[in-house]
Amino acid sequence: MTDTAHVSDGLLAPAVTAASFAQITTAIADSVSTVIDGKPAAVRSALVTLLAEGHLLIEDVPGVGKTMLARALSASIDATVRRIQFTPDLLPGDVTGVSVFDPAAREFEFKPGAVFANVVIADEINRSSPKTQSALLEAMEERQVTVDGRSRVLPDPFLVVATQNPLDMEGTYALPEAQRDRFMMRISMGYPDAAAEVLMLRQRETENPLAHITPVVSAAQVGELIAWARRIHVSPAVEEYAVALAQATRAHPEIRLGASPRATLQLVRAAKVWAALEGRSFVIPDDVASLVVPVFAHRLIAARAGSARGESHGVPAILERIIGGVRVPLASRA
Repeated sequence: MTDTAHVSDGLLAPAVTAASFAQITTAIADSVSTVIDGKPAAVRSALVTLLAEGHLLIEDVPGVGKTMLARALSASIDATVRRIQFTPDLLPGDVTGVSVFDPAAREFEFKPGAVFANVVIADEINRSSPKTQSALLEAMEERQVTVDGRSRVLPDPFLVVATQNPLDMEGTYALPEAQRDRFMMRISMGYPDAAAEVLMLRQRETENPLAHITPVVSAAQVGELIAWARRIHVSPAVEEYAVALAQATRAHPEIRLGASPRATLQLVRAAKVWAALEGRSFVIPDDVASLVVPVFAHRLIAARAGSARGESHGVPAILERIIGGVRVPLASRA
């Protein structure tokens, strides 16, 4: 690697400086934004999740661009991509793979499932049964699958981008707590504003913008970007701040199930990438605070049943109050 970004075989090569990291990741975000109009926060969240080695859950009503965001991100990376349409009749073996007997060789041969790819788009994940949803548990946490007693390693990098419809829609199953906890972030797309929706009508009347996306980085280069983000410095004070936020969710009277240790770990990993995107080589408390809601909210269960996410007693609102009540460390670079 060199100190500045350069082009090799049409793809941007990663660099080793904070400024160059920001330059290259901006190119990826710009590529995705050519398809996802007016949603910079959603695009940034997807990029942070990719480079923090997490998985992304996109929850919203149909037709607002959930799958389009996943496909645009995968198209911006020269990597293997598989899409799984989750339906009630989808079987776990369709996801992980199965062993099929080969009469000629007189032995079983493993047929990899759709999960064997760098980017896996799990579309409408909550329309399949909990048993099929659980087929992703090992893959998302350990980046491997075990079939017939043998473990097989998944490609690196590995990212699951799952979309789901709101739970009050017909034909949906709630994701188990263990499944939700394996997603680094949950975001919502929301409806576009009027100007973005008009632009969408004009641009997509005759062609699909996905057809014009070309990869800006390879899978191997994404791995180098990930390695660079891992080296971002996190001071003891900021680590203690992240732990204090997690512990506050566990002790809060309005929350029945607080953030897990995995949630704390993923919050810090995401904060490292957030800092790198800002061109810094160290994490500050604001990086952590900016990510608490998307990283924690989907893992928590409110004590009051039926709490709506937009109400004053909903989980995101509770988290905002927790952020305001936890002391922010003054020194963050030590």
